[in-house]
Amino acid sequence: MTMAALAVACGGDDASDGGGGDTSSWAVTTPSVTSVTATSAAVSARATGTGIESRGVCYGTSANPTVNDTKVAATSASIGVSLTGLTPGTTYHVRAYAQAGSRVVYSSDVSFTTSASGEWKAPTYNDDYRNISSWANRSQWNLANVHDPTVMKADDGYYYMYQTDASYGNAHTSGGHFHCRRSVDLVNWEYLGGTMQSTPAWVKTKLNEIRAQQGLDPVTDPQYGYWAPCARKVKDGLYRMYYCIVVDNYIKTGKPANNTNNFDNSWGERAFIGMMETTDPGSNKWTDKGYVICSSSDKGKDGWKRNSLNDWDAYFYFNAIDPTLVITPQGEHWLIYGSWHSGFAAVQLSAETGMPLKPLGDPWASSAQGLADNGYGKRIWSRGNSRWQGSEAPEIVYHDGYYYLFMAYDGLDVPYNTRVARSATIDGTYAGYETVLTHPYKFSQGNGWVGISHCAVFDDGQGNYYYASQQRFPTTAGGNAPNAVMMGGVRSIQWLSSGWPVVMPERYAAVPQTAITADEIAGTWEHIDLGYKYGEQKTASDMTFAADGTITDGIWKGGKWSFDAATNTLTANGVELRVQRECDWEASPRRATIVYAGINGATSYWGKKK
Repeated sequence: MTMAALAVACGGDDASDGGGGDTSSWAVTTPSVTSVTATSAAVSARATGTGIESRGVCYGTSANPTVNDTKVAATSASIGVSLTGLTPGTTYHVRAYAQAGSRVVYSSDVSFTTSASGEWKAPTYNDDYRNISSWANRSQWNLANVHDPTVMKADDGYYYMYQTDASYGNAHTSGGHFHCRRSVDLVNWEYLGGTMQSTPAWVKTKLNEIRAQQGLDPVTDPQYGYWAPCARKVKDGLYRMYYCIVVDNYIKTGKPANNTNNFDNSWGERAFIGMMETTDPGSNKWTDKGYVICSSSDKGKDGWKRNSLNDWDAYFYFNAIDPTLVITPQGEHWLIYGSWHSGFAAVQLSAETGMPLKPLGDPWASSAQGLADNGYGKRIWSRGNSRWQGSEAPEIVYHDGYYYLFMAYDGLDVPYNTRVARSATIDGTYAGYETVLTHPYKFSQGNGWVGISHCAVFDDGQGNYYYASQQRFPTTAGGNAPNAVMMGGVRSIQWLSSGWPVVMPERYAAVPQTAITADEIAGTWEHIDLGYKYGEQKTASDMTFAADGTITDGIWKGGKWSFDAATNTLTANGVELRVQRECDWEASPRRATIVYAGINGATSYWGKKK
């Protein structure tokens, strides 16, 4: 981004200097225009200086637009706005501005042209980002180096994504914690950097306050991990991020737990959930609001002994990581959290402060009910009765009368898969098929993907829902550490007539959703049965839908199919499948195709037209 030549508009009602005002300190940068589609574009700039009352961008079809043309205001010096409702195939001019009364300073003019109506171009970025994975190349990352994403849509029209501190080669360590990127179209993402530059002092203070209550010496040099934030717009002009900081030290001696030689027959220390707020996510500046909740135990304050590193009878009952914020239709705020240790907890929050509605007691008790009484939450889901279970990352969305709980199962390197359950009330009980919505998979071309889970579920405010997660190359993909490649993937969610969601198999690429006909359904498809098999990459096999409504080849051979174009529903062999246009990411070159996703009992199916 370069500094613009400054121009002060003069004359009449066109926002003149007006005299009596000093604009010499004002600086307005030339706008950067990205993510241009047929009807939208993203614009970034900066407007700084003393006495500025308003700032933003103005645009139109003639050169050098002014604030008397169409304008979009920004809320901070870091201008980031989305232009929507544009005309396809049209050249627009845009300028950033700063204003105080009648005085206006403009940037220089930048033009861009929207794509023609119906014109679509496949994304060109390479999924194998290892050659640009370093910190120096972060402006090229797009969705490279994404782990445990959370996504929210802000007032400025951008989607903001935040994540766990993780990256290929640990490149992220140069830039703070809980890194951010944003997009106007869910396809092209601009990297903004860390939202937290240093660990809040309250974490160490709170840790050692609790240790003092337990009769333990303070930890002088805690080892921290920064995990799994959740960002939400809570009302106009206010956004909250709940984040997790894990203390990776042994409880008994406080020695670093990342060295097994330090094992002292105790469990590792607790995790903490904190909260930050901002009024402008485009600024990437957040104000820390402090402690929300921590890991808690039903074994009392002294029950932290661990017999060996093979002992999985965990001390903590609720593990304070993987927070998610749910705002109910009635306006209640709920924190859902938990990972591996005994299941997920639900705690009601104050909508005004974002903190627990009920004051917290000691983070230990002699029973799960005692923990609930102390304010640490009610258990709403558990994968069996084990204290150490492969379930984590709860994410809840309300849709048509139910709260849907998306969760991650199993280890994150290869077997990671996504399940779903539902409840009529926010605090459960959640039940259902535990259907596998995503699973390690491979179509006929490419390496396929594994480790697909820990999802964000969000909507665009117009009834369209999306699933975002990390996904990894399989260990067989070749090159250095392919399974450490963590590409972000955004996929569309569709809802079946039963109310249950399905996740579409190919990543979202803004393919125009023109009408699909039965004639297009006829032909050969690649079909994947997502029935659960631990750590196995499920592969595709061909299935042929004949024009006469019969299935002539594949695992459903001998069955019949029909298509309802009004609802984009394909019924094949008695299974309801949602159909839509998506990008064939495995094709070379990439192209548009048709995909399906459906559920039969506890089994999901994915398909792609060849």
